[in-house]
Amino acid sequence: MSYECFDVSTKEEIAHIVLNRPEKRNNMNAAFWDELPAIIRDIDENARARVIVISSTGPHFCGGLDVSMFASGEVKDESTDVARRRQKGANFLNMVSIMQDSFSALEACRVPVLAAIQGGCIGGGVDLVTACDMRYATRDAFVTIFETKIGMTADVGTFPRIVKLIPEGLVREMAYTGRRVSAEEARDMGLVNRVYDTHEDMLAEVMEIAREIAGNAPLAVHGCKRAITYARDHSTQEGLEWIGMWNASMLQNDEILEAMTARRESRPAEFVDLPTVRNKVAKGA
Repeated sequence: MSYECFDVSTKEEIAHIVLNRPEKRNNMNAAFWDELPAIIRDIDENARARVIVISSTGPHFCGGLDVSMFASGEVKDESTDVARRRQKGANFLNMVSIMQDSFSALEACRVPVLAAIQGGCIGGGVDLVTACDMRYATRDAFVTIFETKIGMTADVGTFPRIVKLIPEGLVREMAYTGRRVSAEEARDMGLVNRVYDTHEDMLAEVMEIAREIAGNAPLAVHGCKRAITYARDHSTQEGLEWIGMWNASMLQNDEILEAMTARRESRPAEFVDLPTVRNKVAKGA
């Protein structure tokens, strides 16, 4: 299947999603918001991969929201109709909720999502990468909550997530100033895991990390993602109780035995993939 904003490929249990509008700085146009969650859910629900890597093309990872959406009326509504004018706030909230859901799909996805960032990660790009499990960057990369610079408050995911990734004081500084944060500073504050000299070096290393993840038991990795996300949003005691219940229902002795046997025999383990997701009760419906 072809997309306007992305190239998608799968190899060695790794799905690689590439932003493919470098001539537009990979800005997020209307199609972007519909295509991204559809791609993520297709990979996840059909168990097409064990890990997802998101990278980009051109000098910048993502230039943020495509301003043409405002001019075209995708976001802005200048209707003179009385009813439409009174519904403006509700319509805007509906649009923002759709856009928020596009990034929430990354967090809800059962498999890990890795972001490989080069050049500018601007505005909405920050919303995107903070919804991923891990972030990696080239030395020339920078991150900026740019919405502040153009009279907006970031509203599609940055603040609820970034405040749980780095200290609050640093979030406030980034938000209030809208300044560029270099890749090395982002690494030092814990926003990105590692920094690489070139785009090629970064992609090679990120793919190697993805292969290592893909070699583990998918159900165990899924359990890790669910447990970490749950623990982030709940108390320690609640997290302990949750992981106990998860393992009580999900622990697979066969997978443990296969992992141990494979290590002893110095061979790749053969694990069962996650099941496909059923969206209807009736079989075949």
